[in-house]
Amino acid sequence: VPLLWKVSCSDNAVYLLGSFHMLKPADYPLAHDVDGAFADAESLMFELSPDEVGPALSTQMMQAALRSDGKTLRDDLDEATWTKLEAYAGRNGMPMANLAAFKPWFVGLTISVTEMMRQGLDPKIGLDAHFMEQAKAAGKPASGLEHAVDQITLLDGMDAVEQRQFLKEVLEQAEKGPGQTEKLHAAWRRGDATMLWEEMAAEMKRDYPRLYQRINVDRNDNWVPKIEKRLTESSSDDTLVIVGALHLLGSDGVVEKLRARGYRVERICSACEAPRK
Repeated sequence: VPLLWKVSCSDNAVYLLGSFHMLKPADYPLAHDVDGAFADAESLMFELSPDEVGPALSTQMMQAALRSDGKTLRDDLDEATWTKLEAYAGRNGMPMANLAAFKPWFVGLTISVTEMMRQGLDPKIGLDAHFMEQAKAAGKPASGLEHAVDQITLLDGMDAVEQRQFLKEVLEQAEKGPGQTEKLHAAWRRGDATMLWEEMAAEMKRDYPRLYQRINVDRNDNWVPKIEKRLTESSSDDTLVIVGALHLLGSDGVVEKLRARGYRVERICSACEAPRK
């Protein structure tokens, strides 16, 4: 059951598809609704252009995260978070000496990806990666809503409070065990927008408002004009936009922001028993 919406304006349409960036082989094939949106679209948009995704991005992130100010990770963290990190590193065979060379945001990102891969989720077959390959095979142009440098600046530009919040939030998710990742993945599979909002976005918005503003709201606000341009351009080409599901949900999500601008927005869900908003 996809998290898929269609936004219409005159002869143009934009499909918004909520992604899970890391998936399992069993998540394929996709719903017919998703295949139909891809077939209907003349072009695709992702968070990053396919040209900027890959090992080079990981290297750039690592270089940006290396400490060059003479401080260590320990200097950035409060006692409780440092203790949680030590416990996590000990359980998972991560040398603290290696982690200490990096900024908190990179350590948090590393732990997040590690936890997801432990559950059998693979970035190489995530929804974004899948459609990047599909677009290439079909000869459909694909672009990014932001550049790699923007994404790195977003993370590396977090102030000390935001970075601590990010790492703390990741550690708290890891403490909940594999069940939490499985729960979110299952919710994505069944297209449960409400559960994903409550378990991911609403909790972050309540407990870590500055982090939520930076990684969700600010980016959504930057993306909406670019998506809107696809709706208002004179051509009648349709576009499939694929971004992390979090960015589409709730009052701060792209779906509601476009609806608030007067566009007709409908959930596409053939498998749903009743229409979902």
